[in-house]
Amino acid sequence: MDAEELLWRYRGGERDFSSVDLSGFSLVSQDLIDIVLNQADLRKSNLTFAYLNRAQLLKTNLSSCKLGGATLIRADLQGANLRDADLHGASLQFADFRGADMTWVNLLDANLMDADLRNVNLSGANLSGACLRAANFREEKRSYNTNLRSAKLCRADLRNANMAGANLSKVDLSYANLTEANLKGTDLTGANLTGAKLTSAILTEANLHEANLPHADLSLAKLERAIVTACDMTGANLSRAIMSKIKLANTNLSYADLTDARMHHADLTRTILCYSTMINVELIEAHLAKTDLEDANLTSANLMRAEMSSASMVGTILTGAKMPDGRLYANV
Repeated sequence: MDAEELLWRYRGGERDFSSVDLSGFSLVSQDLIDIVLNQADLRKSNLTFAYLNRAQLLKTNLSSCKLGGATLIRADLQGANLRDADLHGASLQFADFRGADMTWVNLLDANLMDADLRNVNLSGANLSGACLRAANFREEKRSYNTNLRSAKLCRADLRNANMAGANLSKVDLSYANLTEANLKGTDLTGANLTGAKLTSAILTEANLHEANLPHADLSLAKLERAIVTACDMTGANLSRAIMSKIKLANTNLSYADLTDARMHHADLTRTILCYSTMINVELIEAHLAKTDLEDANLTSANLMRAEMSSASMVGTILTGAKMPDGRLYANV
């Protein structure tokens, strides 16, 4: 079957073309809405600007396929092979990619709003500028999750995305919008979150060891029991964040805003907090061994039973702070 025959049969009302060999075909800008191409071979085919709304592409081979600007709204791509495919600028809202191989795929500026990306391999993918608002990355009741290792998600829209448990190690999320995203238990080791917006994001038990978060906005974020060690968080906004039992050892939080943050039992060993704003912060039973608090503002902070005997506090502002022994600083 060649491209001309497929289009003739499609226009005649036929829709099921499962298992056909269409490798290398050119179907640029063609209307193929509702087509069934399950287990078909479309390797290196050109479907740029094609209309594939509601198309069935289960286990279809789309490796190295050109799909730039294509419309695949509500398409079913479960188990499809999209390795090295070009989907830049594609419309993929509500598409089902469960179990697909999307290694090194180009999704630059693509729209994946409400897409199902559970158990998808997106390692090395380029998702820069993509819209992933409310996309689902989380596999319920399974031991495996979406793999985004080394993917590029800079400036991506991930508001309300469910990425709990996903592998995001070394991912570029610089300036991405992760407002209210679910990142519980996510592996973000070595990730780049420079300038990222994580307002009200859930990062409970996430691993951010050696991640870069300078000037990131984590206000109102939930970071209970998270590992945020050896990170760069210079100038980050953590105001009103919930960080009980967080591990922040060896992290640089200089010039950060931690106003009204809740940090009960936090581990701040060797953390750099110089020039940070920590007004009304709760550090009850926190561990501040060798913590650098030089010129930090801890006005009205609660330091009840905190271990801070070896902390550096040159120039620290403690007006109205409740000290480890329960006394107010002004009365010491």
